[in-house]
Amino acid sequence: MTFRPFRNVIVCHMVPGSEDEVGPVFAYYDKTTRPQDLGVIGRYLLSHDDLYIHVIERKEDPAVSGQRRGLPAFQQIAEKIAPYVTPYPSYWENPSHSVAKQFYAWVPDGDVPADRQLTVIVQRMKPGAEEDIARVFADSDSGPLPVETGVTGRWLFSMEDVFVHLLEQDPQKAAAVRANHESHRPAFARIMEDLSPYLSPYRPDTWQTPRDSVAKVFHRWQAEDWSPDQG
Repeated sequence: MTFRPFRNVIVCHMVPGSEDEVGPVFAYYDKTTRPQDLGVIGRYLLSHDDLYIHVIERKEDPAVSGQRRGLPAFQQIAEKIAPYVTPYPSYWENPSHSVAKQFYAWVPDGDVPADRQLTVIVQRMKPGAEEDIARVFADSDSGPLPVETGVTGRWLFSMEDVFVHLLEQDPQKAAAVRANHESHRPAFARIMEDLSPYLSPYRPDTWQTPRDSVAKVFHRWQAEDWSPDQG
């Protein structure tokens, strides 16, 4: 059975261009502490315009393990990045309010390749449209398209008017689809049309192609001394 990490997504505002201030803070504490002792086995830090996206990978759901801390030095990190990273939601009162809500997930039947790549897509969404967005993806995922295009998992998250799409793919199949995208263009166009009442570019004035909705990774960490086979 293929191991899949449990992922949380944190969404905040970030001062544009401050990746070189925020990334090294996590790089230092990821190296000098042991997040894996708290069940954290990986993280991505990404930016998209004025957004900070933090994907935390765990061995299992904290609701099962009971381990919810992300780093031993959480307070020190929060203080160091405070000038650059600030809460996003209007209802924010404590750090848990920065965790986006997962409202849809899909994985194919059977095993998937061990080598998988994660892409994080960010868009503006109509607040409260989670059910409609999930319906469009569920209709598409029930057919052959995701498997044909190398999708090995999909998770959708929301925070007020921000939509975050974690797209996991077989890199070889994904590359083949990009090289011959015409064969799937009609199907992708239908999905985009069905989603258009609910989703739009996060920054419409600078958006030109779907690639402009992909968040950029500026820090990546994985626990090197941990494997799915460990107890």
